[in-house]
Amino acid sequence: MSTSVTIHTDGSCLSNPGPGGWAAILNWRGTEKELSGSVADTTNNRMELQAAIEGLNALSRPMQVELHTDSKYVMNGVTDWMARWKANGWRTAAKKPVANQDLWEQLDAATQRHQITWHWVKGHAGNELNERCDVLARSAAESLK
Repeated sequence: MSTSVTIHTDGSCLSNPGPGGWAAILNWRGTEKELSGSVADTTNNRMELQAAIEGLNALSRPMQVELHTDSKYVMNGVTDWMARWKANGWRTAAKKPVANQDLWEQLDAATQRHQITWHWVKGHAGNELNERCDVLARSAAESLK
């Protein structure tokens, strides 16, 4: 896996829950691709997860990935919590079902094909690609109004 791609992701929800959007920007060998979509009735956390899933699933082969997210929920979920949830049958330490299990399972499957380094970036802090993802995700959500 010598080929590397950088992915920036973001999710948006106009009210929580409510109309939502997700976005991913992929950069590979100098080429940039923007992806976005919307869901009529969702939450911000679900859109953050969807953005990461869609970004990873857009890759046609296994790759080294530098994935940037402004969601500590996604970042901590993947890097800290998911292994424990899976070992516990998708239950939290309190023995409750994991929220958004369907999307966590999809993200788990999407991560298996790639070598991913996860990066957390502060949202709304001037990171150019994070800001662009935010605009795309919000626009996708607003298209449902």
